[in-house]
Amino acid sequence: MPSVLPDGEPVPEDGSLPASALAGAGDRPLAFYLHVPYCATRCGYCDFNTYTATELRGTGGVLASRDNYAATLADEVRLARKVLGDDPRRAETVFIGGGTPTLLAAADLVAMLGAVREEFGLADGAEITTEANPESVGPEYLAELRAGGFNRISFGMQSARQHVLKVLDRTHTPGRPEACVAEARAAGFGHVNLDLIYGTPGESDDDWRATLAAAVGAGPDHISAYALIVEEGTRLARRIRRGEVPMTDDDVHADRYLIADSVLADAGYDWYEVSNWATSDAGRCLHNELYWRGADWWGAGPGAHSHVGGVRWWNVKHPGAYAAALAQGRSPGAGRELLPDEDRRVERILLELRLREGVPLSLLRTAGLAASRRALDGGLLDREAYGAGRGVLTLRGRLLADAVVRDLVD
Repeated sequence: MPSVLPDGEPVPEDGSLPASALAGAGDRPLAFYLHVPYCATRCGYCDFNTYTATELRGTGGVLASRDNYAATLADEVRLARKVLGDDPRRAETVFIGGGTPTLLAAADLVAMLGAVREEFGLADGAEITTEANPESVGPEYLAELRAGGFNRISFGMQSARQHVLKVLDRTHTPGRPEACVAEARAAGFGHVNLDLIYGTPGESDDDWRATLAAAVGAGPDHISAYALIVEEGTRLARRIRRGEVPMTDDDVHADRYLIADSVLADAGYDWYEVSNWATSDAGRCLHNELYWRGADWWGAGPGAHSHVGGVRWWNVKHPGAYAAALAQGRSPGAGRELLPDEDRRVERILLELRLREGVPLSLLRTAGLAASRRALDGGLLDREAYGAGRGVLTLRGRLLADAVVRDLVD
């Protein structure tokens, strides 16, 4: 089941924010994340806030139904308009994730986007993305999304090998994600991403190379590659604990990352974040970049997290409880926290260090600067960028990014 929510102070029933959060808002970008919490089946590695029909049966009634979900989520977008008041900002990005957003009708996703457009408007050239399961879309569905305003789509591919997909409990067949890229292009999508996972138990180097070759061959302009993280409470964690499948070690993850970076670079993809590569600056995922750069975003949907002006809050997790709160005119927020300046500094280092542009060295304290010099001497930070006042990870540094950032935030 999905992981638990953090603790925090109560969210006011009307969702109001302190004045400090809204101060200077016009100088910050605004993004929307719209969460669709439904999946046909639960993948063995997943601990996201998602629910299958079986898990929802008898727990939420009509309020948890997929049939009226788009209208329910639109209620939260209207709440966002009330909370942000006369904030003049238009949405620079809208990202629909899940779960499996494409379990809903294309018209529902278009309606969810329409709620943001109606309440806030969309900036010129706004990036509008949805995640998609390769088996739940086809040419007509994709054409309807494109006609409704979506211009970017992200397909969950994970692997090109059937035995790897089986360990992950993925239901699509090899070859289908690649076909989806062609169908999305034909529908008029200018930007297409494939999500890959490496380090699955039983995956070999050859399996990973075959996956990368298939992904590159499909011709997306963006590829994400993530190391498999085995989360406690998932079916995969239980299988590993029982000895049914082996655990992949960190050295294997490092080797697979090096393979990915080499193959993708040779194919014309440049890294711009530790786990993301694009064929051009225009192909980069602006929505995720706004997260990494500490912009404002409103996360609508069960379990979604938001951040505005140093205030972070999260919604109740269950679709029934979420819908009930909105139906009663209450915020679905479950808790929130006001981030102190020091926490915001630490988060900037943690997130911006992952980017190709790196982090300003001016953010580091005395101990962090000393650690940065050790990282430089150890080949973990780029020497030229360091001389220009920025900490930028080398390829070796990317392999050890978590350890580097732990030292820099001291």
